[in-house]
Amino acid sequence: MPEPVRTRVLALLLAVVAVLGLATAATPAAASPAAAPAAADSGTFQQVTGFGSNPGNLAMYSYLPAGLPAGAPLVVALHGCTQTASDYYGGSGWPKFADAYRFAVVLPQTSSANNPLSCFSWFDSGKDTRGNGEAASVVQMVEKAEALYGSDPHRVFVTGLSAGGGLAADLLADYPDVFAGGAVDSGLPAQCATTQGAASGCQSGSQNLTPAQWGDKVRNSDPGYAGPWPRVAIWQGTADYTVQAVNGTELRDQWTDARGIGQTPSGSQSLPGGTTLTTYDDATGAPAVELYSVSGMGHGLAVHPGSGPDQCGTTGAYFLDTICSSYYTAQFWGLAAPVTGGGLPAPAGLAVTGTTAGSVSLSWTAVAGAVSYDVYRNGVRVDSAAVTGTAYTDTGLAAGTSYGYTVAAVDSSGTEGARSAVVDATTTGAAPSCYTANNYQQTAAGRAHQSGGYTYADGSDQNMGLWNVFTTHTLEETSPGYYVIADAGCPAATG
Repeated sequence: MPEPVRTRVLALLLAVVAVLGLATAATPAAASPAAAPAAADSGTFQQVTGFGSNPGNLAMYSYLPAGLPAGAPLVVALHGCTQTASDYYGGSGWPKFADAYRFAVVLPQTSSANNPLSCFSWFDSGKDTRGNGEAASVVQMVEKAEALYGSDPHRVFVTGLSAGGGLAADLLADYPDVFAGGAVDSGLPAQCATTQGAASGCQSGSQNLTPAQWGDKVRNSDPGYAGPWPRVAIWQGTADYTVQAVNGTELRDQWTDARGIGQTPSGSQSLPGGTTLTTYDDATGAPAVELYSVSGMGHGLAVHPGSGPDQCGTTGAYFLDTICSSYYTAQFWGLAAPVTGGGLPAPAGLAVTGTTAGSVSLSWTAVAGAVSYDVYRNGVRVDSAAVTGTAYTDTGLAAGTSYGYTVAAVDSSGTEGARSAVVDATTTGAAPSCYTANNYQQTAAGRAHQSGGYTYADGSDQNMGLWNVFTTHTLEETSPGYYVIADAGCPAATG
């Protein structure tokens, strides 16, 4: 190739890199070689075919630990630009924790046929929205894994790096009914860009949106969805000049607003690798959003190779040796059940003994040697106090909603044993209907009315503020034609 032509081609590639957030500030990174499975991996990494219509033209790979029982969780892990599913399998550390904590991993893969640098299309509304393109293909993979492996549909999680992180955020917003939690690593807020031309602006600086405006991008991705919302971990390096650190703050604003918990931290602590963890709890005191800021880290996934329980991964292009993000993410999602040689057996006979619109009652058979029991809802422990009997009632739930429960026995040393099989329970009543829109739209839809330039909710007549397109509220229809403001969460808080 003549030198002038070569120069122009390189310039074009660098321009594409800058738009899609693919590499370092200097040159585009070459795809890292496929990593060999870690020695500790006990199962099989393989391609899975025939998972659906696949509108996004993706490939499905999976890792299944040996002897994994039905009812185990499922983690979807999305690679970054210039990477493959094999790269992410070998570098991210997820197979180690799949073996240790007993869950399956699905690794979607895009290619240069979809994007010149094999990026997931987090910036394309024709590919990253509910029912469309790559987002729909990933959900088809989840459905295939649930059919093949018997994965627990209440404990499906999604994580991703860079463009994969951007798509992970989109998936959490598009399909909150599918994913119980997620992690966005050096990625972008959900629906930050809807065109390729807008992508670089999201990566390079603040979008100057309020938390409510960021939250609206989540709520509008699946209109009418009433919760529960996924738990979200955010990982961001302070020296990331490909996806600027402000994206971590904007992700925090987006998901705390979606959860209705505000942006005031519930706590903060220092972790290895120069990492600061800031936590935002929900109304029950459980962490709902976590922001991990890694001092001095550039663009990539935080890993920390080694054999320790909190170490993982392999360093390489976009796998940066700081802290094992996969370990802390698994802990946050509630996947890290203790692995012990002498733990108590799983309680038998877990059953649902009753339901109401806001509660589920459970019972199980006593385990010899147990002094208490831990109860988990959708993989997250539901009560910090010890449950000393063999029955428990979980309260404060949403009507008409399905939940999955497990129970584990705890011995006198405080060691938790194996968890029981999952039982499903659905609360009685109808799921609340909630609608998030600006005041003008709420009025046009017949859920509110205006008088004297102000907007009032139909039925309750609650004042929603000025009648305009700039003020946004969530309304819950508590009975036909009767609406109440539910900005703090749907169903609306009472009392």
